[in-house]
Amino acid sequence: MTLYKKLLDLFKKPKPERSSAKIIRLDTTESTNRYLRDYVPEMGEEITVVVADYQTNGKGQGRNSWESEKGKNLLFSILLHPKEVPVAKQFLLSEYGALSLKEALSGYIDEGISLKWPNDIYWNDKKLSGTLIETKIGGGRIKDCIFGIGLNVNQTEFRSDAPNPVSMAQIVGREIDRDALLDKIVRAFERNYELIRSGNYIGLTAQYHESLYRSKGFFPYIDSEGEFEGSIVEVEDDGHLILRDSSGRIRSYEFKEIKYGKI
Repeated sequence: MTLYKKLLDLFKKPKPERSSAKIIRLDTTESTNRYLRDYVPEMGEEITVVVADYQTNGKGQGRNSWESEKGKNLLFSILLHPKEVPVAKQFLLSEYGALSLKEALSGYIDEGISLKWPNDIYWNDKKLSGTLIETKIGGGRIKDCIFGIGLNVNQTEFRSDAPNPVSMAQIVGREIDRDALLDKIVRAFERNYELIRSGNYIGLTAQYHESLYRSKGFFPYIDSEGEFEGSIVEVEDDGHLILRDSSGRIRSYEFKEIKYGKI
């Protein structure tokens, strides 16, 4: 068995019967990320999850907000302490988080799930989930990492100007048990954390590239020079998106430097 196959098999390990993560449940909070920023874990507490029915100031990437009807979706943050990860490779955490979410959701949705760079979860061309990652650095390593996740679960009407939201209920045609879904997500985070702890990042990155939205073929994009058609070459270890345009030119982008054009 090749090393690559062994690493991919880690994603298929039997699921633990019970999560060891500490779960904190709140009715309303300003932001689950903010809650965990001020939180002090107990000795030996490796994974902490805080989940709220409603956030008064939930954030997406940049200045974006996250629309969520109270009690309908999953709004939660996961705190880890990935000291094994060098600062130069911290984008691996973004890959790990997105893949863990995708794995859990695949148990409900048969096909159409992909990862839109850097870490959104898409179903076909619609946005199902977004993640805001915050890290704390210490001694050249990642001391703390918070994954702030908004996942559309049972909401069926969206009133904001977000262009393409979709929920799990809209996809599968029924309401989803949010507690059971959260448990599956947390266990996926726990299971795949072994890839981070072991330092074997090859399988993680390979899975991420395989799962990328628009991973094969040429699609419209928009940058500071205007609209063009490009194909994904790779996402580098530092998170830069590398595209090849239709003329063969290689283009490199940081987050927010490029937009996905409409097909």
